[in-house]
Amino acid sequence: MCIPPAVAGGPAPTGSAAPPSRTPSDTWAAFADSASVGLAFVPLGIAFGVLVAHAGVAWWWATLSSALIYGGSFEFLLIGMVTAAVPLASVAVSAFLVNVRHVFYALSFPLHRVKGPLGRAYSTFALCDEAYALTAGEQARSWSGRRIRRLQLFLHLYWVGGATAGALLGSLVPAGVTGLDFALTALFTVLALDAVRDRPGDLPTPLLALLSALTARLLFPGSLLIAAFALFTAGLLARHLTTRGRVRHA
Repeated sequence: MCIPPAVAGGPAPTGSAAPPSRTPSDTWAAFADSASVGLAFVPLGIAFGVLVAHAGVAWWWATLSSALIYGGSFEFLLIGMVTAAVPLASVAVSAFLVNVRHVFYALSFPLHRVKGPLGRAYSTFALCDEAYALTAGEQARSWSGRRIRRLQLFLHLYWVGGATAGALLGSLVPAGVTGLDFALTALFTVLALDAVRDRPGDLPTPLLALLSALTARLLFPGSLLIAAFALFTAGLLARHLTTRGRVRHA
């Protein structure tokens, strides 16, 4: 039996291949990927926690909601619904309407790279707009499932930590403070610019949205919003099918 020199403890042969260069671990790489989004998630979570505190709800409700619901904008709506004792059916309909966009994320989110039923279950639960935007870029096509899952975990922790801090410190923040919510607008603007820059060969999403709105305005002026969203959805599906066809033939 031939024993490799490295196993046998002998010196490495002269002219052998150089050792592979060190690459950052998936955890560190996921942390670096998520850091920019965390700069927006933490102040936005603090804003949510402050709103919970000012609504007279116990601080731990912010932690529980951000950890188990993790619904972002829907959680802001939920505060008013809880304090107003809105019927559960209305809450369910609102949750569906706010989060129905996640159905379309399944078209291109790389869930197939995530291994194991528990990992896939958590990745599905933790699929937010920001995680989708980060994993849909050109640079993310080589990311492993572990890196994607840990990226989502870091985003989840940013949100829970910010909400908890905001709820605990909410009594110290004046009710008239504004500007924390602008972090979300700035974040989506940056992510949209990155997405457009990463896909120069595709029809840009803002242009597709503009064309859908103009077409709906000309053809369906009485149902502008519904028609525009339907055309926009059809355009996204057509672009996805076209792009997938190009990748298969590449």
